[in-house]
Amino acid sequence: MAESSKELIVVTGGSRGIGRAIIDRMQAGGRGVVNLDIRPPEAAAASNDERFLETDLSDPAAIDAAFRAIDEFGSVVGLVNNAGAVISHSLAETTEEDFARIVPVNVTGAALAAKHAAERMKAAGWGRIVNISSRTMVGKTNRTAYAATKGAIASMTKVWALELAPYGITVNAVAPGPIATELYKEGNPPGSPQSAALIASIPVGRIGEPDDISRAVSFFLDKGNSFVTGQILFVCGGLTVGNAGA
Repeated sequence: MAESSKELIVVTGGSRGIGRAIIDRMQAGGRGVVNLDIRPPEAAAASNDERFLETDLSDPAAIDAAFRAIDEFGSVVGLVNNAGAVISHSLAETTEEDFARIVPVNVTGAALAAKHAAERMKAAGWGRIVNISSRTMVGKTNRTAYAATKGAIASMTKVWALELAPYGITVNAVAPGPIATELYKEGNPPGSPQSAALIASIPVGRIGEPDDISRAVSFFLDKGNSFVTGQILFVCGGLTVGNAGA
């Protein structure tokens, strides 16, 4: 039987990086969290307030099954569409396979998760959906397929905000700039010339941290923030103001 009194935040891709920081912040605030990820979190990261469901976000059947399982845990009032894949190819290198690989996760999976979550939020009488887009949507080299999916997320955010507003459900997006996740550090070792050049291009003079994104997400998830919807918040250290092509 579902723990009907337990309000839950569902975070996709919550086992590491930005998703992990979001879950940690939610738990610190006493929120119940369900992590949908294809890989489990590290043992040290998981807690009694977190439910982990191994879920392939590119598989519609897996998403449906995950939300049916969540119904046994409590009431979904929040969703963070964080899971995503990245491909770094120039236009000349971009193939059909690039789109076939990342669209199911970055676009279709996010839309289906939002669909399932919204159904449950309507029953709860309110809800908050936060989509993770990217600063690359305003322009970055070697990101044709990835930027296309993140632009799609931003567009869908505005559509869903209009459709779901009558039900007390807000929909917003956070668009991160360079964030020091595990994946970022692998490609940009601290102290490398590449990292130094990027930091020099950022107006605030540093790379972002996952917690910078979790703070923004937390604002949008707050039940009290019911008058903010359909917005895209760039958390990028000023890159979208100073140098969109960096």
